[in-house]
Amino acid sequence: MMLPVAVIRPEPGCSATVRAGREAGLEMLACPLSEIRPVAWQPPSPDSVDALLLGSANAIRHGGKALEKFRDKPVYAVGQATAEAARQAGFSIAGVGGGHLQILIDTQDGLPSRLLRISGAEYVPLKIPDGIEVKQCIAYENAPLPLPDEMAQRIGKGAVVLLYSAASARHFAAECDRLGILRGGMLLAALGPRIADAAGSGWGKLQSAPQPNEAALLALASDLCHEPGHI
Repeated sequence: MMLPVAVIRPEPGCSATVRAGREAGLEMLACPLSEIRPVAWQPPSPDSVDALLLGSANAIRHGGKALEKFRDKPVYAVGQATAEAARQAGFSIAGVGGGHLQILIDTQDGLPSRLLRISGAEYVPLKIPDGIEVKQCIAYENAPLPLPDEMAQRIGKGAVVLLYSAASARHFAAECDRLGILRGGMLLAALGPRIADAAGSGWGKLQSAPQPNEAALLALASDLCHEPGHI
């Protein structure tokens, strides 16, 4: 017997993660605790931009008509999923990171000097090298949703919860406290240390994936599912 894995990220990522987890033999629970919503944004002049910097496929999904102005600009994407979404939308891909924009910026040769970063309302600050200008536009937001009572009862019996963002970590912790779910019965697997820190303390176990990608996160979840004393 093993603990179920609860996926609280918004759609369509939630369903994709549930499918990947089930293919790996895990018992997966789909419970999106937020919803991605577009935000009206004012794009800069395309002439002032050499390339796009994207930290999520949500920039493509929710960028709207304003994205059309930059169709001829190459994309630097945080990971393969974001790169594929941009490619399917007609953009050319100039560079793909390993799940972290800062690593992409630090290691990419020949990075253009004028970048447009299209992000969500919650974003990770970047250290920009000298000679590089980054304009930033917020095109979407991650709106929190309540944890349904039925799901609260299910995970309250013990579960591994996947955390993909600092905002979702804080929101999940607040929902557990609101509903009286004991933190000590929850095992949390976070995509990175910054996200783990946002979850706070008091959990049965809280660990970060060794690399910021879904394969590493699901591998960690698989290990936690079989934790002694939690089955």
